[in-house]
Amino acid sequence: MTKIENEKQYEWAVARVEQLLPLVNDNTPETDPNYIEMVLLSNLVADYSEEHYSLGNPSLTDVIKLRMYEMGLTQAALAKLIGVSPSRICDFLSGKSEPTIKVGREISRKLNIDPAIVLGL
Repeated sequence: MTKIENEKQYEWAVARVEQLLPLVNDNTPETDPNYIEMVLLSNLVADYSEEHYSLGNPSLTDVIKLRMYEMGLTQAALAKLIGVSPSRICDFLSGKSEPTIKVGREISRKLNIDPAIVLGL
């Protein structure tokens, strides 16, 4: 199968998918020409987007800060929640140090962060 080669083709494909969206729904047969075109173009757009616009994996620091914001936690409250000193939290958030496996497990459990992110995978 071919792929999208440049930005102009990408923009055209995105616009065409947007035109096809109202024409296709959950009841549209897989043999419908609009359905087939939308699926093919959507896959091409997704491949191009992944290659050229991928955001990458979030850092543990970014995810911890997001969770702190979502949960309304201060650094002191987070330290108490996971059982470390506030200065250790400061070190984690500044990138000066990384959590131990034991602390990483607590971060994962208490903040509901995917263990792969905590381990840097």
